[in-house]
Amino acid sequence: MQTSMALLNKRRFLPLFVTQLLGAFNDNLFKNAMVLFVVYGVYNDEKSEALFSAVATAVFILPFFLLSALAGQLADTRDKAKIIRIVKFCEILIMLVGGAGLVLAWLDIAVTVVAIPLMMLALFAMGVHSTFFGPIKYAILPQHLNDNEVLGGTGLVEAGTYIAILVGTILAGIIPVEWAALGVVLTAMLGYMTGRQVPPAPPEHQETGIDWHILRSSIALVKGTMHIRKLFLAIMSISFFWTIGAVLFIQFPPLAKNVLGADQEVASLFLAIFSIGIAIGSVAINRLLKGQVSARFAPASVIAMGLFVVAFHFVCRNWQINGDGELYTIGSFVNHDGAWMLLGTLLGIAVAGGMFVVPLYAFLTTTVPKDQTARTVAANNIVNSGAMVIGSLIALGLSAAGISMVNQLLLGAAMCLVSAWLAQLLHKACD
Repeated sequence: MQTSMALLNKRRFLPLFVTQLLGAFNDNLFKNAMVLFVVYGVYNDEKSEALFSAVATAVFILPFFLLSALAGQLADTRDKAKIIRIVKFCEILIMLVGGAGLVLAWLDIAVTVVAIPLMMLALFAMGVHSTFFGPIKYAILPQHLNDNEVLGGTGLVEAGTYIAILVGTILAGIIPVEWAALGVVLTAMLGYMTGRQVPPAPPEHQETGIDWHILRSSIALVKGTMHIRKLFLAIMSISFFWTIGAVLFIQFPPLAKNVLGADQEVASLFLAIFSIGIAIGSVAINRLLKGQVSARFAPASVIAMGLFVVAFHFVCRNWQINGDGELYTIGSFVNHDGAWMLLGTLLGIAVAGGMFVVPLYAFLTTTVPKDQTARTVAANNIVNSGAMVIGSLIALGLSAAGISMVNQLLLGAAMCLVSAWLAQLLHKACD
């Protein structure tokens, strides 16, 4: 761990680390400010709120499915530092649009016909931004770090990312929407400045042509990656994990409001606890593995995650809400008899999840040659995003069929068993 923390003193790591943190913070400040405002300030029924939360998630995920192949090709065949500067400049323009939508919502001007579409447009564009930045942040690590630093660097990036998500999520729930609008623009500007400090990361081999046909390049990329058994098992395991994560994140705001009778600050607290847990799990697994890239703890980690999801389900099912119809504030929520059990199970879900997924990402970037890492991550993003969209559609279908959000949590627990099976196959394949 000390070796990993020492990376924070290195220019080959720190600017990328900070740029990633600022991007993750901005994504979540904007997205959660938007979702919480709409759930608590525009709609007033569970189905509409769940639908909006799911649509917002799908809008953000869709670019990963459509453009990851192109992003991976660019990252492997062009200077990654130059791409970072272009992407981070675009973030400033995107957040000007998103900030305008938040301000219009705050002023109650054309909320449904102008403000929400502007915010959705910005959310989609931020998905595009993250699609192009994502392969770079993982592919650049093996290029700038030594082999024995890659797992530690990946763990730091994951832990730092979820701390940034935590801060952005908390702020989205407690600051006025107009301040969120200003914050996302200023953060984008700061991210551009730090992105300019990332050292050059030229392609490992001579630049080659790029297939700009989105569908063809996506199919070719996935086929070219998934035929490798180890990568297939790692990508499928990660995909199931993020499908579970997507379902949980979709449910948190409407579940907090309609099942637990809690206000938007409590909903923000749930997302924050989840982020803290992922960060803890990311660091803990690095200590357990002592820098070795291995999936040996992955099956047990995801089984533990499933058990915590089941426990979270039972706590929610037995929850008693205020009889007077008033929503719990954070103060009254933590005094509820079941609050600490609820937060404890949620934290357990996230810690186990972080311990499961971090070694698999490190596996993706160290199994293939360095000139193919970005494309491998991009193929992973395509499969992950497709699985997350499918999971979102399943959740919407279950809602339409009248299955409560609380009972839908059991779907996530069942999917943990599939992830554990895939992770066990991966561990055996690596022996």
